[in-house]
Amino acid sequence: MSLQEKLDAFKADFEANKAPAAAVEAFHRSTRELIENGNAARALKAGDLAPEFTLSDSDSNLVSSRDLLAKGPLVLTFYRGVWCPYCNFDLQALEEVADDIRSRGASLIAISQQGASSSRKSQRNNNLSYPILTDQGGELAERFGLRWTLQPYVIEFFKLFKVDLPKIHNDDKWTLPMPARYVIDTDGTIAYAEVNPDYTRRPEPSDLFPVLDNLAIPARL
Repeated sequence: MSLQEKLDAFKADFEANKAPAAAVEAFHRSTRELIENGNAARALKAGDLAPEFTLSDSDSNLVSSRDLLAKGPLVLTFYRGVWCPYCNFDLQALEEVADDIRSRGASLIAISQQGASSSRKSQRNNNLSYPILTDQGGELAERFGLRWTLQPYVIEFFKLFKVDLPKIHNDDKWTLPMPARYVIDTDGTIAYAEVNPDYTRRPEPSDLFPVLDNLAIPARL
């Protein structure tokens, strides 16, 4: 099954058998408003310059985008958190191609607003070989144009499912990044960007291969 087929199957089962109808409607409404508000159009795109960053991994080690880009291109995935099953499917799919990404000279990292303990759980449960960095307060997501504030009517259903974002994020805000995947070239230019306000839709990881292959062509000439 493709990644999207797995997500579609999970969504169908969740909405039919696990979530109250009111919660399903709230989640749909929230996503619909995020789309209609044009949030994704304001996110950084291919051709834009990616902001530099230094963030902590789940073991409190500082990771610098400048250091990573000195070694080759960088693949970034912004995700919502360990509590999001759609994100976990996405992380697992990226892990399946992690060696293919690294064989093309690129680094792979995930970024979330969650704290280190949640990131360690994500890495353990999804058997990840790549690091998860903590974007405290969603400051980097904001610089990429990805951060948004949850609507009050949907917050109550997050609480129903025991997803307390301020506690998980160690801040006082109900904010999340839109799921996004970026490839950044060694000069800091964004070579590929995929941002979707519908968190149930994700691109196939293999979409990254032609981009990374293209970036590697000058090095082979």
